Amino acid sequence: MELAPHPVIPQKKPVLVCILDGWGENPVTDQYNACHVAKSPTIDALAAKGPGYYRSVLAHGPAVGLPTDGDMGNSEVGHNALGAGKIIAQGASLVDIALETKSVYSGAGWAHVKPAFADNTLHVITLLSSGGVHSRYDQVLKLCQGAVADGCKKLRLHVLTDGRDVPDNSCHEYMRVLVEDLAKLEGCDAKVASGGGRMKVTMDRYEADWAMVERGWKAHVLGDAPHKFTDPIEALNKLKEGGDSDQYVEPFVITDADGKPVGTVEDDDAVVIANFRADRVVEISKAFEYPDFNSFDRVRYPKVRFAGLMQYDGDLKLPANYLVPPPLIERTSGEVLAANGLRTFACSETQKFGHVTFFWNGNRSGYFKEDLETYVEIPSDNVPFNQAPLMKAREICAAGKEALRSKKYDVVRVNFANPDMVGHTGDLAATIAACEECDACVKELLDVVDELGGMFLLTADHGNADDMVQRNKKNECLFEADGTTPLPLTSHTLAPVPVAIGGPALPANIKFRDDLPKAGLANVTATYINLMGYEAPAEMEPSLLAAF
Repeated sequence: MELAPHPVIPQKKPVLVCILDGWGENPVTDQYNACHVAKSPTIDALAAKGPGYYRSVLAHGPAVGLPTDGDMGNSEVGHNALGAGKIIAQGASLVDIALETKSVYSGAGWAHVKPAFADNTLHVITLLSSGGVHSRYDQVLKLCQGAVADGCKKLRLHVLTDGRDVPDNSCHEYMRVLVEDLAKLEGCDAKVASGGGRMKVTMDRYEADWAMVERGWKAHVLGDAPHKFTDPIEALNKLKEGGDSDQYVEPFVITDADGKPVGTVEDDDAVVIANFRADRVVEISKAFEYPDFNSFDRVRYPKVRFAGLMQYDGDLKLPANYLVPPPLIERTSGEVLAANGLRTFACSETQKFGHVTFFWNGNRSGYFKEDLETYVEIPSDNVPFNQAPLMKAREICAAGKEALRSKKYDVVRVNFANPDMVGHTGDLAATIAACEECDACVKELLDVVDELGGMFLLTADHGNADDMVQRNKKNECLFEADGTTPLPLTSHTLAPVPVAIGGPALPANIKFRDDLPKAGLANVTATYINLMGYEAPAEMEPSLLAAF
């Protein structure tokens, strides 16, 4: 794993690696493309240097290990690729294969939950969505059908509405289809038992808001929620009357005619989390898995057969039982750099801290060599991001500048969360402000790189802020019933993302090569290793750089 010196690029530290999370290079550049509309003189100046120093790479579909070109990239797979330098078959693909081959039904995880099928209840907790970022409805349905075929007599679904990876207000149609499909499961008492919006219930990440997970525990496990209904379709109709996004639907519980919850979790039941993506189900998994859990009062801790669709944290072995083995990501850039004695600084705010560490390092918690690595988390504000679109960009910028000037690190990587997190709100004006703030912060970081005579690489992990409206097949904006209000787009996009290089230490004869038109995020890894003055490991995707 020893790195050889690069024949042309000097070992000049520090190298800055900057990720603009959710900043896409969308070919549609109208008034709804926040990245285009925003005043971004820094990015514009980088782009003006031309294809030798500014290009785009693919950040979706097979380029990042997802099944098809129709699959949006996301922060997990994007940071996996950026950190590993390899194209790895990701969660959605692995689950598809396991379902197609039926290996999911013969594995140890299935054997763990199956004893509950005959006399107890199988509970499935999942994001109700076809977005393919955290879950896919077709996979969830196949798991339910497989359980019924394997003898499951009582099935309860605990669903989180999306409105983020799929269009807002689509929750009604998803719920209608789910209710119809559950009714078709012959020989099984199958019902929706509880739910709520993904940004209100259960799906917190990086321990930013344990109250969200507690609301989920109360609804899913205890049958305790502020809103109770006898019909899940009616529940969404009533709870959405105020116009709230699908993301923020209040927690609800479904009861029988006597007001008794239809699906509390009891001893000897089985519970399966049917999301394949890890970050937003780690916390609820801990609540089910750990007897000594104390992040909130569980009130009651049933002894259940618990499994994840995948294992969400390999280092923590969380959960111990899972239906599909997770992708194996070895010899990431972080591991390689540490093995060569190179020092790394990584920083983001809470919402993306795990992306620039855990996912970057191949879904691995902690450090490779703690004496060589410094990870800094800036706590995110617990507010809707469009209400504070600047987020913690200034604090991340300040930390990055300090790390660069310290000259302690060979590479400094920072992630600005704003374009993605604010973009997910669907608020165009706020997202434009978020993009402008990031551009200003990038300028400050690049000024320090110039001051120190260093080098930089700027990129993104996927698109989002580059398109803020739903469109028809002609790329024309779709509108609300009033004919004037654009239908907001809150999901990621299929757009490629930018990659820019520069800095005083970059040799004049080093530029982007022109023979990798379909390069993806995995090609970026060897590129920043080259900028650090080393040849990248041969197993990584080729560098974007060449000497001319």
